[in-house]
Amino acid sequence: MTPILADNAMHRSRTQRQSVLKQIMAMPAGAIFLVFMTLQIVCIAGALLYPNEFRYLSPQNLTILMKAIPVLGCLALGAGVLMIAGEFDLSIGSVYTFTAVLMASLVGAGLSAFLAAPLGIVAGLLIGLLNGQITIRFGLPSFIVTLGGLLFWRGAVLLYNGAVQVRFDPEPAFTSLFSGTLFGINAAFIWIVLFVVGFHYLLHHHRFGNHVFATGGNRGAAEAIGINTNRVKLIAFAVAGGMAAMAGILATARVGSVQPGQGAGLELQAIAACVIGGLSLRGGRGSIIGIFLGVLLIHTITDVLLLLRAPGFYLDMFIATLIVLAAIFNHLIERRGVA
Repeated sequence: MTPILADNAMHRSRTQRQSVLKQIMAMPAGAIFLVFMTLQIVCIAGALLYPNEFRYLSPQNLTILMKAIPVLGCLALGAGVLMIAGEFDLSIGSVYTFTAVLMASLVGAGLSAFLAAPLGIVAGLLIGLLNGQITIRFGLPSFIVTLGGLLFWRGAVLLYNGAVQVRFDPEPAFTSLFSGTLFGINAAFIWIVLFVVGFHYLLHHHRFGNHVFATGGNRGAAEAIGINTNRVKLIAFAVAGGMAAMAGILATARVGSVQPGQGAGLELQAIAACVIGGLSLRGGRGSIIGIFLGVLLIHTITDVLLLLRAPGFYLDMFIATLIVLAAIFNHLIERRGVA
């Protein structure tokens, strides 16, 4: 091959790589996908080079990850749908705990877990609808309404059951369904994958998803074309509450008990996962895949820091830095889109 032909081939190869990179970056979750894959490559390389010191690929570590991801994943999916619709819910961490305590106490009183769990989900849906009704009817910022809900439902847990642990001892079939294994994969992880697929279809391939994006992107324009934006927001609030309850079911089935304060801070981690995953704080932009990648990234960083035996406050520092950088990146993308 002559030098000229070789140079042309190298130029075409470089151009193709740049084209693929641009295509990935143009995707709604393209940037977070590249960050996540880069981190995975580094972690896998470290695990292969130092298998005894850095047990990232060990079966025990992978099992722990599969058990931890679904809880934050459910919370983030519900919070993400609501954020795309232009609203926030800071009460989901408290709703997660309240509905889990409600379910566990009903089972303790003799009710079947297969009845108690749906009742917990219904409670979460109703709480979400209540948040939405107050926000819409009185024209209040959802940030303020759900901040009040965070404190109210945290207090409701203590009023309902006191500051004591609630044991959860369901039927073996229920335990297998939500915390067992299938072909070596944890059942809770299968649940979150199913939710991601379902929410992806709902938001990106269904008319309701178009209404959610339109409501969050430009409410006035959405109403002008006949979209009932109040109803869309109410449904989004209900989804956030229902998914918080689902997270409580998965966590309680895994651990076998509920602690009154175990949901504290999870609402901020869920919103952080959404921001890291590319959702706009103004609403109207984001993707379900991006949300899930944000959850995976948070848990991967947490896992790496634990494996490296880093102090606990390092996690908060890394996550805080990641949130700010993601928010800046999203803002720059929005400005470029406007320009």
